[in-house]
Amino acid sequence: MTLKGLELDFFRNYVHADIHFSSGVNVIWGENAQGKTNLLEAAAYLSSARSHRARYDRELIQFGVDHGFVKGEVFSHQRDFTLEARIHRGERRQLFSNGVKLKSGGELGEVLNTILFCPEDLALIRDGAAERRRFLDDAICQLRPKYAVALTEYKKLYEQKIRILRDWEEKPSLLDALDDFNLRMAQVGAVVIHYRAHFVRRLSSLAPPIQSDFSGGREALGLRYETVSTVTDPEAAPKVILEQLLAHQQSHRRAELESRLCLSGPHKDDLAVEVDGLLARQYASQGQTRTAALSLKLACRELFREDTGEWPVLLLDDVLSELDARRQSFVLERIDGGQVLITCCEEDKSVPVSGKRFLVKDGTVKG
Repeated sequence: MTLKGLELDFFRNYVHADIHFSSGVNVIWGENAQGKTNLLEAAAYLSSARSHRARYDRELIQFGVDHGFVKGEVFSHQRDFTLEARIHRGERRQLFSNGVKLKSGGELGEVLNTILFCPEDLALIRDGAAERRRFLDDAICQLRPKYAVALTEYKKLYEQKIRILRDWEEKPSLLDALDDFNLRMAQVGAVVIHYRAHFVRRLSSLAPPIQSDFSGGREALGLRYETVSTVTDPEAAPKVILEQLLAHQQSHRRAELESRLCLSGPHKDDLAVEVDGLLARQYASQGQTRTAALSLKLACRELFREDTGEWPVLLLDDVLSELDARRQSFVLERIDGGQVLITCCEEDKSVPVSGKRFLVKDGTVKG
C-alpha cells in the first residue's frame, strides 16, 4: 500500500502543493510551523475523513477562502486509486474514490490505511478515556467499514438521547420516544463493544513484545478493555451483549432521568494501559508514556498488515526528538518495510532513507 502522490489546495497553510512520494522512507524536514505536520494530517484524512487536530472540517481550510481540497494517488490491493476530499465551509464534505462519490468516511479505509504517531499521542496514555476510545475508533474504522457505520449511528443516537434527557421535564412527551432510543442504542452499542473487544485482544498480543524490545526487556505492557459492567464477555455475539446492555440501561433509567445524563453504553468505554502492572496514566514516566503510545501505534501497524496483507502508510511526526539513542535506533529498525512519512526539524542524516527527502518552508515543499 503506497501513497504515491498528494495534492492540496487551500489546506491549512498550503495554497497549493503537488508532492510525489517514494514507496520507502520519506523524510520531511524543516523548521517549526512551516507545514510539515499538515502534510501528515492530509494523508491521514484520506484514510478516514477525520483529523487528529481538528474537531470540524472547516478548521482544515485556509483562512480567507471557503473551500479546501485534498487528493491522493494510491496504490492498494494491486490497483491504482484516486481519493479526493472536497471540504466546504457551511456545507457537507464530499468524498470520492476514482470519481465515485462515497457515502461515508469509513469507505476510504477500504483503499488507504494509515497509522499516525504525533507528539499529541502522549495524551493517549496520560489523558482520560476519550483519548483511548478515539484511538480504538480511528483504527477499527479503517479496518471494518461496518464498525464505522455503527459508530456513526451510535453517536447520533447518543446526541438525540441527551436532548431528551435534558428537556424531558419541560416537555414530558419526549419520554414517549426514550424506550425506542434505548433499544436502538443497545443494538448498535453491542456491535461497537464486540468489535472493540476483539481488536483489543489482538492488540494485546502485539503491543507488549514491542514495549519489551523498546525497553531492553525491562518493561511489561498490559492492555485491558473496560466496558459496561453488566457485559460479562465483550467478545460475545452482539445479540448476547444486547441483552446485557438493556439490563444495564434499565438499572440506570432513574439515575439518567434525574441527572439528565446518558450513563449507560460504550461511550464510557476505556482501554486500560499498564506498565509493569501499574496504570500508565498515573504512574508511567515521560519516557515510558511515549514508548507505550508508540508501541500501541506500531502494534496497530502490524495488525493492519495481518488483516489486509499490506503495510499501512506509517506517518511519524517528530517521533525521534525525545527518545534516547537506543530507542531511536529501535524505531528506525522497526519501520523497515512499507511506506513511511517521517518529519523532523533538521535534515537528520541518521534516518535511513530508501526514498526521498523534502524540505518544507512557508507552506511550500521542495524535494
